[in-house]
Amino acid sequence: MLGIIVSGRLVQTDFQQISENQFLINVPDADNVNHIVIFLTGTVPLPEGMGGAVYFSWPDTNAPPNWQFLGYISNNKPSAIFRISDLKKNHEFENANLGIFGAKISHSAQIGISVEPLSAIEPLSALVASTTTESHVKFAQKMIINFMNYVSSFSVTQSQMTPNPTENFVPLSSVQGWYETFERRLQQNPNFWKQL
Repeated sequence: MLGIIVSGRLVQTDFQQISENQFLINVPDADNVNHIVIFLTGTVPLPEGMGGAVYFSWPDTNAPPNWQFLGYISNNKPSAIFRISDLKKNHEFENANLGIFGAKISHSAQIGISVEPLSAIEPLSALVASTTTESHVKFAQKMIINFMNYVSSFSVTQSQMTPNPTENFVPLSSVQGWYETFERRLQQNPNFWKQL
């Protein structure tokens, strides 16, 4: 009924059914996985009006599983690609100096599928998309503020400038104007930069 694809690996369809509507699969060596594809195999469709909520859990020996909602699949949307590289924790070795005989540690993550009404899943998916957009907006804002601070640190008045006929100068007011325009456009449409 369900399958998973990890780039460079064979298709996995060995989901374990852990309850009437929940399925689980392990993803070995998840440290080297950036994206996964979850799909319906087509052998058994989901019940009408139902979807498969897809969750990701990165192993943490000091805590119970922390399931993070990725999105969903349904009969009308039988496959989806999810980026998990941002969700993985950067585990640090307790003994960072392993020497030449240090063994590489590999972690297995888990993917859970919960069959639920689409009316319950779709709002979660919209929330994930909204959170991602907010994250992009915050990144863009911090980036342009950092750029403005960097450029401003080189500002000098015209009387302080050393004449150099081979050097081009941009007035700080022009950069400030760009910053204000970019900020305004970002507030109006967080994805405007995709059309640039």
